[in-house]
Amino acid sequence: MNKTIRNTSVFVLLLVLALLGRATWVQAYEARALADDQKNRRNTIAQYAQPLGNIVVAGSPVTGSERSGGGTDLEYRRTYTDGELYAAVTGYSSQAYGATQLEGIYADVLDGTDDRLKNPLDAVTRKQQEPGTVLTTIDPAVQKAAYRALGNKKGAAVAVDPASGRILALASTPSYDPSRISGTNDGAAWQELTGDEDKPLVNRALRQPLPPGSTFKLVVAAAALEDGLYRSVDTATESPDPYTLPHTRTVLRNENASAPCENATIRTALRYSCNNVFGKMAADLGQDKVRAMAEKFGFNDAGLDVPVRAYASVYPSKMDPAQTALSGIGQFDVTATPLQMAMVSAAIANDGLLAAPHMVSEVVDSDGDALTSFEDGDTRRIVSSATAGQLRSAMVTVVEEGTGTNAAVAGAEVGGKTGTAQHGENNSETPYAWFTSYAKDPSTGKQVAVAVMIEDSGAARSEVSGNGLAAPVAQKMMAAALK
Repeated sequence: MNKTIRNTSVFVLLLVLALLGRATWVQAYEARALADDQKNRRNTIAQYAQPLGNIVVAGSPVTGSERSGGGTDLEYRRTYTDGELYAAVTGYSSQAYGATQLEGIYADVLDGTDDRLKNPLDAVTRKQQEPGTVLTTIDPAVQKAAYRALGNKKGAAVAVDPASGRILALASTPSYDPSRISGTNDGAAWQELTGDEDKPLVNRALRQPLPPGSTFKLVVAAAALEDGLYRSVDTATESPDPYTLPHTRTVLRNENASAPCENATIRTALRYSCNNVFGKMAADLGQDKVRAMAEKFGFNDAGLDVPVRAYASVYPSKMDPAQTALSGIGQFDVTATPLQMAMVSAAIANDGLLAAPHMVSEVVDSDGDALTSFEDGDTRRIVSSATAGQLRSAMVTVVEEGTGTNAAVAGAEVGGKTGTAQHGENNSETPYAWFTSYAKDPSTGKQVAVAVMIEDSGAARSEVSGNGLAAPVAQKMMAAALK
């Protein structure tokens, strides 16, 4: 063999070895990454190769699957029962646009690819198994009450069992039917939904924090009682009316100019929603103490999973005294989700203990064996039992004699707090209407905590109030929960 042939043979051998090495590397080390790549069409084909597992409400599935029909290699597509009613719970599973909320979080369980569904041999062969099921905590009666009461308003509502933390209702309007975008040829519907200025795809209950207005006064009152600034809800405060924001000439006035807000007790201040009392109270406490209490209730928590990740409700930092005073009435840069304000009422209703909110009770395999379980009543202490009792008493006064009369439920103890939050520069746009509350049935022991936010009802500005718009929604939800 001459030198040229020998060198060529060695070079070819090296190329073959390089190819073998690269093939081994891909098979041994990069196979998983390639298999999991979102652009890998085989994953989508496998996902929709069989009917998906279901999301279940009160023992009945609110999801399903049907044959996709011709023109696609994806055999099944997702269907929804009462899709608009439960969209804020389920999210969507789309062959073209991916999956969100429970559909996205539990996609591997629902399509049968979760490793926990496989025996050891199946895990090696990557054989697809029977899909699992997601069991929710949603009460259909409360969910329907929330959705129907919200109607054509832009807003959201949440109901929580204070003792267990189970989310009984999670509604966001306007809603949408996830079935409209579950296939591969739903581009027109997708463009319509994403282009809608009312943003129906946004889950307002969990993922749109807005100024909570006077509902935040409950947090400030809790901070004042826990700190000892005031001994009880019936102790007179030191609150001039009107109150001038610290180091400014800006006067903080009350919505009802004739209300007895000067030096009012916390009970009276909650009853009439006195801005002067809670603005000065927040300034007297200081932002650090108010923030500490807000964070105990769940504000500034960027990791609140129910198990869908909720956007953080915010109590700001680095405020001057005037801004701190405004934060005391739920304005300046304070924001909250309806879930967060339901958590505030839930902790007060539950003697100062906040149970971790969750809307999934269990995830099971095809045999009904649990893959994941969520404990009820996983609690932490927010305020003392005595403080919680005083706040409940004052909240009852709000419903029985104050600004929250539209929330009353016959035969039940109901306590609440209204809120009308400013919107836009110099309050130039239509305010947000809020209501947060709890209800207890003394004869059955049933209880519920609720928060409702109306972002836009189409009503005239003068007609926007927490009692007028949000409290009636809460009332229907609480009545349904106590039945």
